[in-house]
Amino acid sequence: MNKKVFIAVFILLSVNFSFAQLKQLSMADAMINARTILAPENYKQLQFIKGTNDYVFLNKTNDKEVWMKGSFKNAEITEYLNRNQLNESLRKAGIDTVISMPTIQFSQNSFIASIKGQKLLFTDNHFEKIIVNREIAAKENVEESNAGYIAYVEEHNLFVSGNNINKKVTEDGSNDIVYASTVHQSEFGITKGTFWSNNGKLLAFYRMDQSMTPDYPIIDWTERPAKVNNLRYPMAGDSSHHVTVGIYNAENGNTVWVKTSGPKEQFLTNIAWSPDDKFVYIVIVNREQNHFWVNQYNAVTGDFIKTLFEEQDQRYAEPLVPMLFVKNNPDQFIWQSKRDGWNHLYLYKNDGTLIKQLTKGEWEVLEVKGFDEKGKNLFFVSTMVSPVSKNLYEVNLSTGKLASITQGNSVHNTMINFDGKYVLDNCSSPDNPRTIQLIETSTQKVKIVKQSVNPLSGFELGQMNIFTIKNSEGDDLYCRLYKPVQFDSNKKYPVIVYWYGGPHAQLILNAWNGGAGDYWFQYMAERGYVVFTLDTRGSANRGKAFEQSIFRRAGEKQMEDLLSGINYLNGLSFIDKNNMGLFGWSYGGFMTIDFMLNHPGIFKAAVAGGPVTDWKYYEIMYTERYMDRPQENPEGYESTNLVKQIQKLKGKLLLIHGMQDNVVLMQHSVNLVKAAVDKGVQVDYMIYPGHEHNVLGKDRAHLYQKVTDYFSQNLNH
Repeated sequence: MNKKVFIAVFILLSVNFSFAQLKQLSMADAMINARTILAPENYKQLQFIKGTNDYVFLNKTNDKEVWMKGSFKNAEITEYLNRNQLNESLRKAGIDTVISMPTIQFSQNSFIASIKGQKLLFTDNHFEKIIVNREIAAKENVEESNAGYIAYVEEHNLFVSGNNINKKVTEDGSNDIVYASTVHQSEFGITKGTFWSNNGKLLAFYRMDQSMTPDYPIIDWTERPAKVNNLRYPMAGDSSHHVTVGIYNAENGNTVWVKTSGPKEQFLTNIAWSPDDKFVYIVIVNREQNHFWVNQYNAVTGDFIKTLFEEQDQRYAEPLVPMLFVKNNPDQFIWQSKRDGWNHLYLYKNDGTLIKQLTKGEWEVLEVKGFDEKGKNLFFVSTMVSPVSKNLYEVNLSTGKLASITQGNSVHNTMINFDGKYVLDNCSSPDNPRTIQLIETSTQKVKIVKQSVNPLSGFELGQMNIFTIKNSEGDDLYCRLYKPVQFDSNKKYPVIVYWYGGPHAQLILNAWNGGAGDYWFQYMAERGYVVFTLDTRGSANRGKAFEQSIFRRAGEKQMEDLLSGINYLNGLSFIDKNNMGLFGWSYGGFMTIDFMLNHPGIFKAAVAGGPVTDWKYYEIMYTERYMDRPQENPEGYESTNLVKQIQKLKGKLLLIHGMQDNVVLMQHSVNLVKAAVDKGVQVDYMIYPGHEHNVLGKDRAHLYQKVTDYFSQNLNH
């Protein structure tokens, strides 16, 4: 054999050998390891040290976790805190040592460590005091104030502790009367029930009277006999709970109630404090959710002062973010609104006079990150580059001039330091697992902190593409398609379509893995499937008209858009249109059943997880926003009542539900199964005891194996 032939054979054998070494994902890899050992490399607890330009992160060195420190101007990363130093300080204070590094928040010359259920303050690496002790940390809804007070909930009542007091603020807490907890089913951006003032001495808190809302049984199947845990769940068209706001003064122990006039069935949202703590602001939303008022109240008396401004919408208005007062300028605040069709920033005087619209265009502001040192510039994240990309910008409040801090068709998750001079940017794209970089905002200079390697480099993968198609009305719909491994354009492949289609969700991003949080799509591509996803009308970050197209007719426009997706797929030569499966969860579960019933014959099999099957059984705040009340929109509710349409089913349908689901109640799928039995229609049903709306932990792999097996059995593959 001559030398050239030998080299050619060697190269060929090497290529074949390398292919032979590529692995396929296991279900555990796809669903569990995707968030651990197969996730892109990251730095744990990466953060700026408050009050400085330095950053820290937790790193493993010689199998030991060590806090490391870096900065933009110093190329060297140095050790900042190790476990021996922390334990030495704990031993001197007579506190149990730790075997692994706890969660820590760093400030200049001090840090707060969360250790065994309590929060400890250290100054210059020496233990100083316990901020939150273990007993209080075990309570519900614990929140600390800047003045050293701690609010918490016990048996539905509000308590305030600290500074030598332990005050039971309320006395009538019960299953009927709930204090200091999230209200309105956690809609309108509400995530908690307590709101400390800036000086930490005044506490605004929610009181929710839900006595008019009937009990709903959630069964605990682990008990013998099974035990009923009742949940108050206000269903569309029925009575809603009544919410008020109290203000507790931790200095004198007095409580006043904010005089929010109007109907009892309204929504109190977006609570904010004035910089001087003299006023509290509450956004009042009417039950119809098409009109809201930004109101100012006296924090001492609870008296109504004035309505700063109000907004109305013919369909629905949904304030999600409280006003943000301008740094160093208490006379101005920032407000977010979709009043021009896109979520943008508006600058107001504190008397409610509009100064100017700060951002404008056919793109969305996604998040406000904070101000620079002087409060002259505001940082925010937007979709200015693309609806599937996220970049950081700053806007000058005086001139309105915009500047981009990050660029490109990628997703940037950012942290701003205390004076806005530096940004920690954790970014990814479909081709880049993760880059962590430090950006100097004034010069746009970049320092790479961490570049992750491809965690899937040893696996055989299908090609993934993100692209757009047009729907029937000319809108761009973003799509993501995974081709099978070792793709052959001359073959016909079965298809799985995954979708959601509802508000506040976006499945496709210019991020690692196309925005998918696990590798199940790749797992299915390895097994010979084409996997297709599209974000239909109704989904997030595409402007108000795109989202509100579903108003009063949930599912209608989304199904039209999926038909556009099906037309696209059917135009591909390698698609086996006789072997297609559909899969969705929650709102996507509703959409999946809806499509199977109203467009029979397209999909051979479908899986619907945690599905809404009759919107009259879903909660008031979400349902009535998009569908109005059943009494006002009977045709819309009737057309989306899937229980009454089950006889139209053609093809195989698997329903899945968590038995402790307190979001989409299990009654939805039970009612659908009962109707199927009554009509002689066969459906398949899988339950997950102990799980709520999402099946998490190790059982998630079981769930996706069930879904995989169902498609394998029914798609002739």
